[in-house]
Amino acid sequence: MGTVAGDDGPGRWVLLAYRMPREPSRPRIAVWRKLERLGVARLGDGLVALPADARTREQFDWTAEEVVEAGGTATVWLAAPSTMAQEQQIAAAMREARAAEYQVVIDEAAAARTGAEPERTRAVRRLRSELHRIGRRDFFPPREREAARAAVRALADAEVADVLGEPS
Repeated sequence: MGTVAGDDGPGRWVLLAYRMPREPSRPRIAVWRKLERLGVARLGDGLVALPADARTREQFDWTAEEVVEAGGTATVWLAAPSTMAQEQQIAAAMREARAAEYQVVIDEAAAARTGAEPERTRAVRRLRSELHRIGRRDFFPPREREAARAAVRALADAEVADVLGEPS
């Protein structure tokens, strides 16, 4: 997605304002985990945002239904920050969060290079899956994204070279 801003100002965002009962905690935790998987920007207590597109709007609509079914209240809004600076601040926070996730992949790929073949094979599979999961919530890609992809490719290449008996 890259940037949500148009030529004339901030872009459109979809917001979810919600409130859930404290007990039982299971539905509240499930909603929190779902929002984390979506990569939301937390704007305040019970207020989250994502760049607006059909997928993010649908995800928030479904999440709002879950909140209401759990006895809470939820509304979905379409909005735009009042300034480009506000939007850039939100995007930067989202970018930093993804950068940290990609850094974990980079570190795990480096650590896996010293493991035995079965562990490296499992690590490649797991890290590719993790890259895919992070990519689904990566609206403002940081430079760490390419570094993480390269680290996983290098691990996979080393694995292939080891299987073929070539020096890595």
